[in-house]
Order: sequence, then C-alpha cells, then structure tokens
Amino acid sequence: MKPLALFAMRRNYMIGLITILSLYGLMVGCKGKSPQPLSEKIAKVWSPQQVAESSVVVYTKGASTNIRDYSKFSLSLSNTSVASITYQTGLTSTGQWAVNGDTQLILSNLVPIPTGTNGTITFTIISATDSQLVIKRSDTDLKTGALESTYTLTNP
Repeated sequence: MKPLALFAMRRNYMIGLITILSLYGLMVGCKGKSPQPLSEKIAKVWSPQQVAESSVVVYTKGASTNIRDYSKFSLSLSNTSVASITYQTGLTSTGQWAVNGDTQLILSNLVPIPTGTNGTITFTIISATDSQLVIKRSDTDLKTGALESTYTLTNP
C-alpha cells in the first residue's frame, strides 16, 4: 500500500472512532432530570383555591357566595421542617412537617395545639404539582364540624 493511502485509512478509522465515542458520551451524559422529591415540590407557602367540607364546596377563591371564609387560611411548608398553618379564623399554629411516602402530609408538635387534636394533623395527599396541592384532612375538624375537609391549594 502506498503511504498516503495508509494514512487516509487510519484517518477514516480515527474519525469513526471519535464519532462513536462522542455519540456514546452524549447518550450517557444526557440521562434527563430525575424527578423532584415530593417534599421539595410542596416546600412552599400555599393558599386555598377551593375548600370542600364533607364533599360540599364551601369556599372558592374570589367567589362572592362562599359559605365559609377561608381567605385567611394558609399552609407554609417553605422551611425544611418547620410548618405554619393559619386557620380560617386567623389563628396560627407552628410545628414540624413531614411527608410519609407520597400519600401523607403530617403536621406535628403544633403550638398552640389545634382544637380537638393532640398537636398533630394528618392530611392525605390527593395530588401535588409545582403550582397546586390537593390534600384531604384525615380527621374531623372540630372548628367546622366537617367529617373531612378537602383543600385545593395554590402557590400564590
């Protein structure tokens, strides 16, 4: 073989090898984003868009015909483990928060202790996105008498 032809063959092999290695590197490096953990996704301050008590909608943000006024209600989970819940009455309790799997939000060690609780309120997480959190209170709220309350919360 002529030296020039041998050089061209080696060059073609090298270009092919570099191309294959580059494509492999791109494929391995582009794994995509891993899903955000629920505890990070809901770590925000939430306010009610809609509240239902025992399946009856009693509050819709901006509506003039609300049965109850939940405009003062907020749920702050923006601190890593510190929770603050402001009830529809304006009273605020502060404690810790944690998620149990992807199904429960637990507020614990709340002070002052909410009426009818031992300082713990548990919610079932119905759904959670970056802008909306839907939770259902798992126990009776003695302030409203509701057997269950479902909160559709938004991040203001």
